Amino acid sequence: MPILTPGQFFRMLRINWVLMRHGLDDIVFTTHLFRPFRFIIYIFPWNWFRRKRKPRAVRMREALEDLGPIFIKFGQMLSTRRDLLADDIADELQKLQDAVPEFSGEQAKTIIEKAFGENVAELFDTFDEQPLASASIAQVHAAVLKTGEDVVVKVLRPDILPVIKRDISLLYIIAELAAKYSSQLRRLRPVEVIEEYEKTILDELDLLREAANASQLRRNFEGSDDLYVPEIYWDFVRKNVLVMERIYGTPIRDTDSLRQQGTDMERLAAMGVEIFFTQVFSHNFFHADMHPGNIFVDTEKPEAPKYIAVDFGIMGTLSQTDKRYLAENFLAFFQRDYYKVAKLHVESGWVPSDTRVDEFESAIRSVCEPIFERPLKEISFGQLLLRLFQTARRFNMEVQPQLVLLQKTLLNIEGLGRQLYPDLDLWKTAKPFLERWMEEQVGVRALLRNLKDDLPYLIEKMPEMPGLIYKSLKEQAGGEHHSKQIEEIQKLRDELNQDHQRTQSVITGSALLIAASVIYAVVDTVPVLGAPLMSWIAAGTGSLFILYGFRR
Repeated sequence: MPILTPGQFFRMLRINWVLMRHGLDDIVFTTHLFRPFRFIIYIFPWNWFRRKRKPRAVRMREALEDLGPIFIKFGQMLSTRRDLLADDIADELQKLQDAVPEFSGEQAKTIIEKAFGENVAELFDTFDEQPLASASIAQVHAAVLKTGEDVVVKVLRPDILPVIKRDISLLYIIAELAAKYSSQLRRLRPVEVIEEYEKTILDELDLLREAANASQLRRNFEGSDDLYVPEIYWDFVRKNVLVMERIYGTPIRDTDSLRQQGTDMERLAAMGVEIFFTQVFSHNFFHADMHPGNIFVDTEKPEAPKYIAVDFGIMGTLSQTDKRYLAENFLAFFQRDYYKVAKLHVESGWVPSDTRVDEFESAIRSVCEPIFERPLKEISFGQLLLRLFQTARRFNMEVQPQLVLLQKTLLNIEGLGRQLYPDLDLWKTAKPFLERWMEEQVGVRALLRNLKDDLPYLIEKMPEMPGLIYKSLKEQAGGEHHSKQIEEIQKLRDELNQDHQRTQSVITGSALLIAASVIYAVVDTVPVLGAPLMSWIAAGTGSLFILYGFRR
């Protein structure tokens, strides 16, 4: 059983104390540990004057702010789930996205000067000590470079790392206890989820990494009319300070202003879904912290609005296998092929291999069928995921830690879509994109593209192939029939020259077939006179070489 250190014990006491101090005693005393002592609520003096208390939502937001970065981020995530929260709570928690209590401008200047070894006045033409926004990990200040560019300066909060590590260690203990004493929570793999979260939030504390993330995302969407990523000024980047281009736009959550400017809200909502799927499946590099505080809209052309993203501390990637299974799962959901969904879950290892596919199919159908052909305002992915987890509980389905960021981002996208255009049909928007992506992955063009990519490697390795064949045969001679295989190897040595000629014929024929494939693959994009005829000649000659090699 995990043992609390004195520091962790006192931290847990402080968490409960903060909740009670903000009038959230009911949360503390609904836990199994404290439920028998619920009567104590009436002893605390602050409970004698309830009419003087602030509204419930304000108390929740202030408690999360007092508890620090880990809890602030939890509140940020909840703020996008208006289908799961009362409106007053969602409105108040939304302030956590960029209205966290700030630290002083003098502290920010001290951190900057220590990072660069220069005075702020030498680095910037002007520097505004009043922050533009303050978040759980850092805050940003407006500035102007000596060369005249408008920029923002992002500065990490002072001494934040020990606070993060302390709360993470406490989360590990809670996760270990949950996994040990609850079979249902064990299925959710809480320790591995915390490991993934720890890696994510520690990465967010490295602004050099965030700058690299921003540069990669900017490159991915260079020339795009859908998403703009600010430029990074690399001469002014350190581990705890980041300078980037200052952007001007309307916050995505300010829907009233967007409508007043004549913004095409339907296009904006659909474009958000397309950007998400492009990042995940085409680029395999997605912004995983897309809460409304990090998204702005360029409304210079209201009929063709453009997203602007900031804060690139949390980015996600997926393995090729997970990406393929996810795309196939999405498409199977869209096509209501619940048998394929169930089968994919078994094949991917997300549920045990001995799961009865037909039973799992029936359970998934009962959850998913009611949601189709309905607008987004009538669909809650939060509720859908909750019901799926409840249904999958008897099938021992485990949470996949590598997909946690993706699930979180998908929920954020849904929250944005719900605010922008509640009638958006998420399925109709996403399905064509996924169908195109799958066709690119498994179609004829994908095969030819892979052949074209691998051709230099194949040509390079061709001279080595006879030797590799001989080496492979020699290694097989070390098996249980060693002496017999040695004799066969001797015979093979005698015939090696003849085999070498045969192999060369087959290799030459294969190379010609590959060349024919490459010519055919590029003919659509680079029209070359006589290219189709060249392709057929190369294919025919290659086939003759292969037949000749096999007949020798």
